Amino acid sequence: MGVEISPINEDVRAKLSFPFWPLIATLAIQSLATMAAYSFPAVAPVIAKDLQVPSTLVGFFISIVYGVGIISAVLSPRFIHRYGAVRVSQLVLIATLAMLLACSLGSVLSVVIGAGLLGLAYGATAPASTHLLVPRTPPRVMNFVLSVRQIGVPLGGVLAGLVMAPLTLHLGWRAALLWQTVPVLLALALMQIPRLNWDRDRDPSCAILSKGLFAPLQILRLSSAIRRLAFVSFIYGGIQLCFISFLTVQLTSKVGFDLVQGGQALAVYQLAAVISRPIWGWLADRFVTAQMLLALQGLVMCVAAVLSGQFTEHWPQWVVLFICAVAGATASGFTGLAYAEWARLGGAQRTEATGLGSGLMFTGVMLMPSAFSVVVTFFDGYGFAYAVVGALAAISGFLLLAQRSSDKDS
Repeated sequence: MGVEISPINEDVRAKLSFPFWPLIATLAIQSLATMAAYSFPAVAPVIAKDLQVPSTLVGFFISIVYGVGIISAVLSPRFIHRYGAVRVSQLVLIATLAMLLACSLGSVLSVVIGAGLLGLAYGATAPASTHLLVPRTPPRVMNFVLSVRQIGVPLGGVLAGLVMAPLTLHLGWRAALLWQTVPVLLALALMQIPRLNWDRDRDPSCAILSKGLFAPLQILRLSSAIRRLAFVSFIYGGIQLCFISFLTVQLTSKVGFDLVQGGQALAVYQLAAVISRPIWGWLADRFVTAQMLLALQGLVMCVAAVLSGQFTEHWPQWVVLFICAVAGATASGFTGLAYAEWARLGGAQRTEATGLGSGLMFTGVMLMPSAFSVVVTFFDGYGFAYAVVGALAAISGFLLLAQRSSDKDS
């Protein structure tokens, strides 16, 4: 069931050198696509005022991107096998351009269409990267490499938080979006250079419309470890976007931060994830298993979430920023380890397994920010909503600890 992602065997991979250029390329693509998506949470109050909608509805923009992204995450492995990971990555960049151009038109309808256009390819970023990186990476640094690749998500958030706010204040949010098309076009052109070499394993005979199209879903049947990882991926992915979607809105509406300070807080959250992800990967390759680290992250993000729900204007700014950093290092720092676990548990079906992992994370992203928005609106505050997601994080962490104990017993 499924297609081998590479003819390179494990003995050969063990002798490989560090995959520097493929890692840089996949990191850049993830960063640019994520920056486009996270530009809306970064300046949510301004966009909401201009479009005359409640600022809390920004969660639905993210839900559209990731909701449509579920489809591309689950279905992309067949396209990757047939056309190559580089070609599919170029399609991600084209979708990013389409989103930026559509949203810059400045209407509610164009924003919704833009979110959908980005989602059509956004889910393919992780499966394409895994397909490209895993056969070229020695097992001794696998967690580290995949964690560094995942820096692209928080790095895109950092860029959105630091760039969008000042550009929006000086040029307006529509022009700020259009400026992002320049690096996207450059990356699209540069990816053509290694395409023939990096896509040598593509299989033009691989049928797209076949029963293998839904092979990622069948991976759930392989083991209880995969099913537990599926639940954890769903919860952690949703919590990550709850922070990202509402942090700026919460701090500017409830804590007294201005727009620039709110953007800086979001940047601190994302920067903590940028710094922590390679550290988590390094630890997992040398000292502690990725499964154990994922469990500990869930328990810590529970504490960070509960404290975040208690923010008021009386809290010192440095304390707020510290908690944002802790939340970023866990709720946004887990994905590299999660994708490494999906690749490990998926075995020969690494690409399909990563597609499933992405789809589950995106499902959490689609559902949880929207539900979070409803709870915040109903209770007119963030305390209860953050307490709920904190409890879910703790449950997920304990599930992974239980799985570890079960593996030891067996």
